[in-house]
Amino acid sequence: MQPAPPATLILPPVLAGPLLRRLEPTRLVLWLVGSRALKLTLRVQAGSNAPIRDYPLTAEQCQVIPVGQQAVIHLIDLPLDSALPYDVRIDYDLLLENADGSCSGIADWAPHLLYGQKRQPDFVLHSRIDSLLHGSCRKPHHPANDGLLCVDRLLAQTPEPGQRPALLMMSGDQVYADDVAGPMLRAIHALIERLGLFGEQLDGAVVADSEALYRHPASYYRRAELLPALKSNETLRERFFGGVKKPIFTSSSADNHLVTFAEVLAMYLLVWSPVPWTLIDLQPPQLTPEQQARYAKEQQRIDAFVGGLDGVARVFAHLSSLMIFDDHDITDDWNLSAQWEETAYGHPFSKRIIGNALIAYLLCQGWGNNPDAFAAPLQHTRALSAEAQGDALNLDKTAQDTLIDELLRFQQWQYTLPTTPALVVLDTRTRRWRSEFDLGQPSGLLDWEALSELQHELLDHPSAIIVSPAPVFGVKLIETVQKVFSWCGYPLLVDAENWMAHRGAAQVILNIFRHSRTPGNYVILSGDVHYSFVYEVLIRHRTGGPKIWQITSSGIKNEFPPTLLEWFDRLNRWLYSPRSPLNWFTRRRLMRVVPYSPEHREAGERLWNSAGIGQVFFNDQGQPQAIYQHNANGREKTRMLAPDKD
Repeated sequence: MQPAPPATLILPPVLAGPLLRRLEPTRLVLWLVGSRALKLTLRVQAGSNAPIRDYPLTAEQCQVIPVGQQAVIHLIDLPLDSALPYDVRIDYDLLLENADGSCSGIADWAPHLLYGQKRQPDFVLHSRIDSLLHGSCRKPHHPANDGLLCVDRLLAQTPEPGQRPALLMMSGDQVYADDVAGPMLRAIHALIERLGLFGEQLDGAVVADSEALYRHPASYYRRAELLPALKSNETLRERFFGGVKKPIFTSSSADNHLVTFAEVLAMYLLVWSPVPWTLIDLQPPQLTPEQQARYAKEQQRIDAFVGGLDGVARVFAHLSSLMIFDDHDITDDWNLSAQWEETAYGHPFSKRIIGNALIAYLLCQGWGNNPDAFAAPLQHTRALSAEAQGDALNLDKTAQDTLIDELLRFQQWQYTLPTTPALVVLDTRTRRWRSEFDLGQPSGLLDWEALSELQHELLDHPSAIIVSPAPVFGVKLIETVQKVFSWCGYPLLVDAENWMAHRGAAQVILNIFRHSRTPGNYVILSGDVHYSFVYEVLIRHRTGGPKIWQITSSGIKNEFPPTLLEWFDRLNRWLYSPRSPLNWFTRRRLMRVVPYSPEHREAGERLWNSAGIGQVFFNDQGQPQAIYQHNANGREKTRMLAPDKD
């Protein structure tokens, strides 16, 4: 780890980014974080023989929101009078105006973003989605290699514009706010201090404010101790878990659960960019001998993670990246049941923890997906930021709580891209179909109103790509285990949230697939589960479709316990074979589920357990013609084979 420079040295102008977000022929959206409000010009050249065009970015085209003394989020949202061409390489640069009036480009201030001898990055706008990359679950301290480095290698080896993927779809758990390594938390606190990220008051907590939290002896590996007691005899922990021994909220690894807005924001900077790591000098905190051993082990994994961030940043600078949250972006089992919601939002401290992660998601992920949807919450965010700059760098408590209330009611996190095939990204976390009979039972992943909106989005499209963070068609045995635990009153123990767990949501989503005016070809992209698989789904006793492919790629930097997954895979094949009568007790009994096989499999293997990134190639009808899993461990990429190729 490089030592931090003295505080008197000037910070680099750009701390993270640029990230290419939503790109269209007449609109370019990019995200970055500067150490100050930057005066920028976007330079674009659509083809080697095309003229270079410079777009000085006004306040309307580049919105800025300060989040600290020396940290300012920039969202570039540039409308174009003349459309950029499809299927050609488009070079771009971001020119920064220096104090002396000169300009410097990306090659000057972020050379790590460039491939080979190039002087600027580039991107390609695809006339249709002919291939894409997708994945979820990127935990920095997991021992697996980073799957995003597979994308870096792929882009370096694919110079031809037409061979590049159209986009990178990240389907959840881009950060783990609830599962943080000790060295990562130490880096977060160092970066908060280095950049002067805004502090806050903490109502209902053992500590009064963020500064007290960072200094508290329980701040490292013991944050469960900071969870407040309720006025009744039962603690918040007991209400949350029904006596189950889990730390803050429901994650089994929440010893360092992020609490403040500054902590979550710093996490984003540290997982997306190598630059912040050069600004801090990490010294371990005061720890017990047992904690010191854990810290040292985690430090090795974090060092390896940081060593790959140049490649990760290159990916984001060359490939349009779209995102949607899952639970770990906020907290484990987020909104799993109505009882969970009642408890979490009924206490000011737990509500603040969730709300802070949601504000950070808005600014770092959601905004770039669909900028038009966020005018109202961003107005309140700007007001909150402005008040913090004038109030000793602390967020105003009332304004912060008001913004959190607004975001908890917000219903436009989902979005649709006007691509071919249409790309529909679902919010399966905040618009849930809550159980009316037992508040402790898992909620449906979408409520009736959201499902009706989904059906409307799909009408009359010949094909569609649906992004559902949790698989619609999952592993039947695992879903059965989750159902049994839910019947016994312990849904939190097994993360019992799947599409089939709620009768109403399951019935409606399956009816949408059977609707005569919805697409004839569906590809469902999912993550969440920490293993990868492909199912082809056919409706029984019906000719002419639709055809459905459930393609799951998880995790980018996470894996399932291998021995446990091997047994789940075997038992699932035995108990739910095509002729098994157990299939008639499932909610998808009217559908035939045909599993694909990994190319480099052991006998009968269906579930692939390797960190990496998924890639899907599509034909002209929007059907998958090739499905791969790029393995982060260096093994040859794995093709998922249809049964007739087995």
